[in-house]
Amino acid sequence: MTDTPTPRRHGKNAFLFVLITVAIDMLAFGLIIPVIPSLVQEMMHVSPEDSTIWLGLLAATYALMNFLFGPTIGALSDHFGRRSVLLVSIGTLAIDFLIMGFATSIWLLFIGRALSGVSGATYSTANAYIADVTEPSERGRAFGMIGAAFGFGFVFGPVLGGFLGEINPRAPFFAAAGLAAVNFCYGLFVLPESLAKADRRSFDIGRANPFGAVKHFSRLPQVSWFLLAAGIFFLAHTVYPATWSVHGEIRYDWSPKEIGFSLGLVGVGAAIVQAGLMGVILKRFGTVRTALLGMSISALVMFAYAFAGQAWIVYAIIPIGALGGVTGPAINSLMSTLTPRNAQGELQGASASLNSLAMIFGPLAMNGALFYFTRDSAPFSFGGAAFLLAGLLTMLAIVPFMRGVRENRGALPAAAE
Repeated sequence: MTDTPTPRRHGKNAFLFVLITVAIDMLAFGLIIPVIPSLVQEMMHVSPEDSTIWLGLLAATYALMNFLFGPTIGALSDHFGRRSVLLVSIGTLAIDFLIMGFATSIWLLFIGRALSGVSGATYSTANAYIADVTEPSERGRAFGMIGAAFGFGFVFGPVLGGFLGEINPRAPFFAAAGLAAVNFCYGLFVLPESLAKADRRSFDIGRANPFGAVKHFSRLPQVSWFLLAAGIFFLAHTVYPATWSVHGEIRYDWSPKEIGFSLGLVGVGAAIVQAGLMGVILKRFGTVRTALLGMSISALVMFAYAFAGQAWIVYAIIPIGALGGVTGPAINSLMSTLTPRNAQGELQGASASLNSLAMIFGPLAMNGALFYFTRDSAPFSFGGAAFLLAGLLTMLAIVPFMRGVRENRGALPAAAE
């Protein structure tokens, strides 16, 4: 398959290609989520409560590497095209899963997470790919479909990982490596290039490093306020990947199978909302109000999780929480609309860097809160501390978002309002 640019008129076919790529990639990643806590506990010989610190450090390692390399990979996709960057990222993920599957010490897990962080630009590059093949008016729904593809991975990945983890804690890692390898072959022979050579830009290391990318977009207030809002919102949502598994184990005595099943329900809700309802919600409320609706629901849901004393309450909250999934695609659509076509990769790289910065501190803060209030010497026991913190941060994200809306009253299309 040659790197022939995909014309915008063929965007539907290219859109399907990248959706499948993202879905398979996320399926592989979701497989390992239910078994990470038990693997750390086995290697370090610690209790579930004490394992929270190591889990936070592992997540922060991934995020630190993603923060450092995210803009570089985004800028490389602006220069060389999206297809080659996606292929390298997916191939490296397969190697990463194998390393973690064979790991005999915690340090090999850290090496695997570091490699995964370097190659973890699939999402930002996929967003840039979608921006290449869709018109601005269609991007909100398109980004929702990307979110739905991730939701698909969360539907089947953690569920399958939970069942495999009951057999052997390492089995999900090898299954994930196999899926990533299949994904690589699929992209190698099927995925077309989306960025025409005429739209490519030269690689500039000054703009490709994480600090250079953020500095560049800080000069564009119409983008920077939305980036800040998205970054804080993502910081709050690190509570899910960072603490859901060990939180369920500590608070509700969940097994890997139950952790996987609950995460699967989260994925079902996300898929239904982002694939089936995103377009309807955007048409009814507009992009700005859709984002506000999502942030408000997300905050209320996190407060509900914080005080959910029994497992059945969690299952009752999950369907409502799915509606919060409209926030990310709505904000991403606003930013993409305000950014030139040949800078979409850089935009997504800068966004990914801020998200990764949030992932550095988020897991440490969320797992730290969980550890502090569940340890034996805690001033009082409160298993929902991490979700309470996440709810407060979600409310905070509304402030820069509204500032961005005010700054861009004349630049946003009427449909966004």
